[in-house]
Amino acid sequence: MSVAPPKIVLALSLAAMTAALGGCTTYKPAPKAFNEATIQPYTLDSGDRLRITVFDQQSLTNTYTVDQAGYIAFPLIGQVPARGRTLQQLSGQIAQKLQQGYLRDPDVTIDVDRYRSIFIMGEVGQPGQYAYVPGMTVQNAIAVAGGFSSRANQSMVDVTRKINGQVLTGRINISGPIIAGDTIYVRERLF
Repeated sequence: MSVAPPKIVLALSLAAMTAALGGCTTYKPAPKAFNEATIQPYTLDSGDRLRITVFDQQSLTNTYTVDQAGYIAFPLIGQVPARGRTLQQLSGQIAQKLQQGYLRDPDVTIDVDRYRSIFIMGEVGQPGQYAYVPGMTVQNAIAVAGGFSSRANQSMVDVTRKINGQVLTGRINISGPIIAGDTIYVRERLF
């Protein structure tokens, strides 16, 4: 029985490790803009439900939902673009439009009544669509989805997020923050 020389065994071992680790490089860490999105003021998008209050105007005070096109239908002024705007920007825009022939000095305040959903897929107990709560982390979201499955990678997940109209995916730690509209994918562990 012949034994392979040590140099050949070493070369084969290095080739096998390189091939195994090569698959790990296909996923990039989250880009800088990805993480910065979690500390920026909240921007509105489809699915957000807003509580809009116009002081002393009970007929205008109501709950409005941002539609698929990114607009809210507001009485008197019609369709108002909301997608990509902060609450302050939208309240200023509504006040400005109401001031053009409807109210002398409108005082408009907006609160988020319900945030758009998050989606959790992969190796979790119950994949699906869930309500977002401000301050939520990946770990909180996974707990809501029934926790990790027995085959789950419990340290890192892939998160897909819409930032400035671009859809970006990055791998983050389970203690990382998420924002409304995120899609979380829990991968299967390798070993």
